[in-house]
Amino acid sequence: MKFLNYNDAHYDNCLKLFNNNCLQYFAENERVDYIAFLKRKSAGYCVGISDGNIVSAFGISVTPGTSIAGLSWILVSPNFTGNGMGLKMMARAKETALLEGASFIDITASQLCAHFFKKIGAKKVNTTNNVWGPGMHIIDIEISLGSAVVDAAENFYV
Repeated sequence: MKFLNYNDAHYDNCLKLFNNNCLQYFAENERVDYIAFLKRKSAGYCVGISDGNIVSAFGISVTPGTSIAGLSWILVSPNFTGNGMGLKMMARAKETALLEGASFIDITASQLCAHFFKKIGAKKVNTTNNVWGPGMHIIDIEISLGSAVVDAAENFYV
């Protein structure tokens, strides 16, 4: 597994990743936002390559003047879920955030994928219902980079 910075050549494969995750983890109406994000070529967005194929994508960036990193548009090919791909992406995201001086990662996710972040020691901060559509709730999550391991069962409630 290797990670590369996103560029225009990755656009079609990233959109395919989104489409393959749509409805299971993303609302249909989020496609427009994802396309706009890709066209902005946001710094810190990466693709994960396995056997020459793009199988994941995610972004990590630190807000200037803060110690807050944001995780954006984390996608994994359905063929690669459950095999540690998400953990590899989060390890890379944490490493990048720490190198850029962040003390925690701020994540906005749906309730459909919040369980993944619970597994890696994230803490739920807030829930807002029906934001991305009926039944698609926002779960605001943070991961502390300053402490060793957070007890996920004790500190995260979905």
